[in-house]
Amino acid sequence: MSQEWKLNGTYFEACNCDAACPCVFLSDPTEDDCTVLIAWHIDEGNFNGVALDDLNVALAVLSPGNMVEVQWQAAVYFDDRANDSQKDALMQIFTGQAGGHPAALVSHVGEVLGVSNLSMTYKAEEKRRSLQIAGVAEAEIEALNTGQGGADITVENHPLCIAPGYAAVVSKSTNVTYQDHGFDWEFTGKNGFYSPFTYQGA
Repeated sequence: MSQEWKLNGTYFEACNCDAACPCVFLSDPTEDDCTVLIAWHIDEGNFNGVALDDLNVALAVLSPGNMVEVQWQAAVYFDDRANDSQKDALMQIFTGQAGGHPAALVSHVGEVLGVSNLSMTYKAEEKRRSLQIAGVAEAEIEALNTGQGGADITVENHPLCIAPGYAAVVSKSTNVTYQDHGFDWEFTGKNGFYSPFTYQGA
């Protein structure tokens, strides 16, 4: 079903791979599995007339092997500040029903472990990105400052990406914890990426 919608904002991800994560180049994860927490903050968004500004979405993913060769397990989290119309819009977008790049991402998901509406705090401050999901997760990453001339290290045009058209800033986690659906993740000093994102209906 064709929908008129568009989102702009920023995103980050933190996973248990060494930096920079080989999964984005379609290689095997540095561990046997890839566990990744992805967070989006919508600066401006509209779905068929429903405003989605200033809302957050997160996805926790377990990929038991190469991310393009296996099906993922995933849990979805929506901002509890969203009203019913906004929740429905976010559900349609981030579960792939409305098409666009989110549909390509969720095509890798074989099992949805759950969908929750929780208090979420997303921060983007200089070279740091962080997310808190009440009672479930905390994650913070910081850009590496070891590029040429002290510039950010970036990855562009990688085939498995969250934000097509934008260079991802290579980062490392300062803290990642996640406890839900029987998972208990805790790691630091591992891979992170962040960038702007733009999604829209086809």
